Amino acid sequence: MAYTEILMRSILTVALLLLIPRILGKQTVTNMTFHDFVATITLGSIAANLTFNISLKFTYELMALVLITSLSFLLSIAALKSRKMRSWISGSPTVLIEGGKVLEDNMGKIRYTMDSLDQSLRQEGVFNLEEVEYAVLENNGKVSILKKEGYQLATKQDIGLVGRAQTFPIELIMDGEIVDDNLDRHGLTRKWLEHELSQRGKKLSDVFYAVRGTQQQLVFDYYKDDIHNPMDKE
Repeated sequence: MAYTEILMRSILTVALLLLIPRILGKQTVTNMTFHDFVATITLGSIAANLTFNISLKFTYELMALVLITSLSFLLSIAALKSRKMRSWISGSPTVLIEGGKVLEDNMGKIRYTMDSLDQSLRQEGVFNLEEVEYAVLENNGKVSILKKEGYQLATKQDIGLVGRAQTFPIELIMDGEIVDDNLDRHGLTRKWLEHELSQRGKKLSDVFYAVRGTQQQLVFDYYKDDIHNPMDKE
């Protein structure tokens, strides 16, 4: 009887574990935030008990699995709808190096050591700290770097061109919402942004994402991409 129950529980658990990622959305291990990691560990623990721990009532364990999945799903929806909620749930990136200078205060606040920073830089192929202009600790624990102009690999566009000073990319619109804090911090206005869009024949409601790049160039991604035959459509 016990073997039969474990077999049935195992089949149901596998089916649920295949269904849950469909509900919560695709996410690779390397891109997991702390919230994703905790939710995954919790669901795994409940699933293990659901399979083998026949001393616990099946309906209780199933209810716990459904509740955790539902809460994770609701938090994901909240994160999509609100930038502030997304920052609260998943955290926000932390600048570790700015203008070639290590920001010890920022590292101290998140308890990030210099050894960890050195290791992360080496993983990105950087063995000399002097090569780095910016380094940012992302929400998934990965360090993104921007090398100084003199240490970047040349491209075809660089041939015959004089190097220009770089700035950190500024996100102006995310998920269709203007990031007012970034505009204010860099002396930009909504009127300026609307003017730039009008020159491109667009308006604010057309834009899903906008960023001012390292060379002050503006890049826009619109809701309507005009891709008639997308290679991958969910």
